[in-house]
Amino acid sequence: MVLDQEKRRRGTSLNQTVIDLLRQSLGVAGTRGNGVRRLAGTWTESEHQEFLAAIAEFEQIDPEFWSGSVFR
Repeated sequence: MVLDQEKRRRGTSLNQTVIDLLRQSLGVAGTRGNGVRRLAGTWTESEHQEFLAAIAEFEQIDPEFWSGSVFR
């Protein structure tokens, strides 16, 4: 199979080879990101702590919900 040969030549996975070939044929340069990279490492320690405090409520488990009594 031609893709298998190309994958071995490039030293990448089959998925990555296909993505690279598609980008090349479509003239799409570079890699596409999800926007998170630009945020990485930009918070101060106090901003990080503020974020953790803001999401702390979502870390709580409601025992009544998980006991199944909500569905009875």
